[in-house]
Amino acid sequence: MSTLDVVDLSRLQFALTALYHFLFVPLTLGLSVLLAIMESVYVMTGRHIWRDMTLFWGILFGINFAMGVATGITMEFQFGTNWSYYAQYVGDVFGAPLAIEGLMAFFLEATFIGLFFFGWDRLSKPGHLAVTWCVAFGSNFSALWILVANAWMQHPVGSFFNPDTMRMEVTNFLAVFFNPVAQSKFVHTVSAGYVTGSIFVLSISAFYLLRGRHVEFAKRSMTIAASFGLASALSVVVLGDESGYTTTLNQKTKIAAMEAIWHTAPAPAPLTVFGIPDSVHRVTRDKIQIPWLLGLLATRSISTPVPGILGVVNQAEARIYDGRVAYAAIQELRRNPHEERARKIIAQHQGDLGYALLLRRYVSDPTKATDQEIEKAAWDTVPNVNVLFWSFRLMVLLGFYFVALFVFAFFVASRRQLDRHRIFLRLALWSLPLPWVAAEVGWVVAEYGRQPWIIEGLLPTFLAVSPLSTTDVLISLAGFVVFYTALLVVDLYLLVKYARIGPTETWEIPDIAARQVPPGGVVIDHASPHPTPSPAE
Repeated sequence: MSTLDVVDLSRLQFALTALYHFLFVPLTLGLSVLLAIMESVYVMTGRHIWRDMTLFWGILFGINFAMGVATGITMEFQFGTNWSYYAQYVGDVFGAPLAIEGLMAFFLEATFIGLFFFGWDRLSKPGHLAVTWCVAFGSNFSALWILVANAWMQHPVGSFFNPDTMRMEVTNFLAVFFNPVAQSKFVHTVSAGYVTGSIFVLSISAFYLLRGRHVEFAKRSMTIAASFGLASALSVVVLGDESGYTTTLNQKTKIAAMEAIWHTAPAPAPLTVFGIPDSVHRVTRDKIQIPWLLGLLATRSISTPVPGILGVVNQAEARIYDGRVAYAAIQELRRNPHEERARKIIAQHQGDLGYALLLRRYVSDPTKATDQEIEKAAWDTVPNVNVLFWSFRLMVLLGFYFVALFVFAFFVASRRQLDRHRIFLRLALWSLPLPWVAAEVGWVVAEYGRQPWIIEGLLPTFLAVSPLSTTDVLISLAGFVVFYTALLVVDLYLLVKYARIGPTETWEIPDIAARQVPPGGVVIDHASPHPTPSPAE
């Protein structure tokens, strides 16, 4: 077997575990904030129906959170098992935000989740509400650090290559944290999580209304989900545009592949709504376009062209030639560590060193590569155009569908007619899996679109793997598939089980402690202004 087989299997394993894990992350983000909103209403109004809502949706949140933790831990271990050279090469940069995320997730977030479930009778109402908001903040901050680490893989900043240690090292941690890609990815991903939580609440509440069960509970849940979901869906669209703009600035090849632009489009570039990319002939057929729109969205101007695939490949080829200069200087420095001239060359050309490493797929020494091998390596920088083109359009289509769904839900909720539109209720119920589809294809666009880089422009994916055999990776891959599938089945079973059982509507149960039976046989209900005859009468 070739080394490439190990690379493909390692990529497949990490992709599957990441996609499994991301089934749980968006719902955790969305439900945590919805729980805080519901309990806030309970504390402000004192109405027990809002407490019941917080308790019920909290149970589903807890099930999902536990599964997310179980799948997230094993995923992180793969950096040391399957991607050991990656961990050694960039561990100084990548490890810091990952460690902070672990501290926040397993100490801060987990602590407050325990208080959320077991503190109802031990904390005051404001105290428990503060805990619930801490759960929401903790979940979101945990996601922030993961996305900071991921954004550095997309746009490495605040670091440099040390030729003495042959590692990337941090020069400015604030630059890593305030990476513009990290900020746009965070708000876009978190908003998508809010949409997922809102659709989840909307769909299950629609199920109750279709069955005529827990009607008042479902109406209030749907009202909260419709309001919060509408704001979140609109945010996803707006912030997704911002994320696309930062991608245009830093990952021009990804944008060209997403839009199937083969030749640089004159400014302002049109947006291709539909087309059929042909990678063999390097054209996009049967295009339906909106004039100017891509130029306005991607460049924020009417005078800046959007580079095409052929153009960025030519740029990659030039960077490969330049990177070979840095690679040759590194070899010279390894022979003579005191060679200052080599250090100056490395400092001048290290930004293109990663491009020279692309040649390692074809030759052991990039400085000896032929022009044909350099051309092949330059074309390796282009991901699968069809995958990115259609994944991106499916994600955008679902985003606009969510906006339309929440607009109608908000409209009927404001008119208190949620139970009068059965077609809408069925549509809301059938929409339950769609936010996960949108989230998964979004990750395909973000992560697959970065290929062949594991660190954009610095380290090719095929160089980052551990020295394992295909048998080793196949065994671990099979184990992960079995383990994660079992977790997913358990998660779905528990969610469906408790969703079918429904909430315990304590707001409809008389408070026995507040009811007294005097000798005259009349029950005095302090919750009601009118005396009620006792059962004895």
